[in-house]
Amino acid sequence: MRPAAVEALERDTVAAVAPPEILQIGDWLVPLEDGTIGRAKSAVPLSHDIGPEAIGEVAAAYRDRGLKPAFRIADVPSLAAVRDDLTARGFTPEQPTIFKTGNIVDLAELSTASAHMLSEPDDAWSAVFLGDGFDAADGAHRIAALTRSPGAVYGAAGEGGETQGVGVMSFGATWAGIHGMRTAPAHRGKGVAAAVLAALGREALSRGVDRVFLQVEEANPARRLYRRAGFSAAWRYHYWR
Repeated sequence: MRPAAVEALERDTVAAVAPPEILQIGDWLVPLEDGTIGRAKSAVPLSHDIGPEAIGEVAAAYRDRGLKPAFRIADVPSLAAVRDDLTARGFTPEQPTIFKTGNIVDLAELSTASAHMLSEPDDAWSAVFLGDGFDAADGAHRIAALTRSPGAVYGAAGEGGETQGVGVMSFGATWAGIHGMRTAPAHRGKGVAAAVLAALGREALSRGVDRVFLQVEEANPARRLYRRAGFSAAWRYHYWR
């Protein structure tokens, strides 16, 4: 992927989770938040071809604010020196995650099941994040962050008029992003998540947006659904903590 595309994706990724403060230190984007969303509290290089020179300054920016330094680093050969420097400083890689990109038309055609869009989350939407099977504290942090996402829309779907699955679409300067996909455990495997994804895709299509990204942990079985929706891997990354 060309450097300009990497930078656009990373800027839109951080903007979507709306941390209260974002710095740029050299070629690093440095979101500063004390929450549970890794993307909102880990520094990320804006290019996959930089060295480790600014790592100390980035780490100091976190420590100066009473935050633990963290980094989100792609597993690409050109960032080997960055990973080596982090290792030498005592950081370890955790939580392998796949950065995927896709096409809005494919996403919109994933399902014909009904779903509805919200301009802001209602109680039923939030209740999925806070319900059985999910960490309530993490859910509260994610609701707060995703509600702050500028211009985001919120998808919901379920049977019998109930909200059983939810998701968010952000609209950045270049890309749409999928975030916060959650389905209540008792309703998984019923096509609820596919309905939400397709509804978000149709919303983006109506706005003339044609490119979409998401991140999914490597061990998450939802990766199968995202492949069906036309997403393919751009790169894998780890959080270095």
